[in-house]
Amino acid sequence: MSRIAVLITDMFEDIEYTKPAEAFSGAGHDLVHVGLSAGETVRGKKGEAEVTIDRAASDVSVDEFDALFIPGGYSPDKLRAHDAPVEFVREFVRSGKPVLGICHAPQLLITAQVLEGRRITGWKSIAQDIKNAGAEYIDREVVVDGNLVSSRNPDDIPAFIRASLEKLDEAGGGKVEAAAARQR
Repeated sequence: MSRIAVLITDMFEDIEYTKPAEAFSGAGHDLVHVGLSAGETVRGKKGEAEVTIDRAASDVSVDEFDALFIPGGYSPDKLRAHDAPVEFVREFVRSGKPVLGICHAPQLLITAQVLEGRRITGWKSIAQDIKNAGAEYIDREVVVDGNLVSSRNPDDIPAFIRASLEKLDEAGGGKVEAAAARQR
């Protein structure tokens, strides 16, 4: 299965992390929590979830992962103030590997300058920011555009999980086919 980098720091939206993380793990995917400092414990804004950071964003490479998951809340806004997470996101989007983001996740994509010409959704208060970044804002529970899967808010979590798992399966199938082609 896929190895997913979860880019996260303090004040993430608890349920936007916990529900997808449970679904991804339940489907056999491996989650690696990437943040500002390895070993740090970060907390959700409602205090319902805590996460220990496995790796610092400054110490990881896109090549180590099959997908990127960015929960919402205040976490994306806090992360985009730091160069390493922004560069990691930029490289991930450009890699073509799945990038799964919900709510305020597009804030990191905006700062990474990777939304020009893309279609995406997110929390309604950042709709204009998304448009200003050159993307088309779509007010829908889930939007899939190439390697990007996005949703607006906690109400969209079931659709987000379904679309994300489909994208992970699609990407995994591509890995299997590529490995088979190398064997020939």
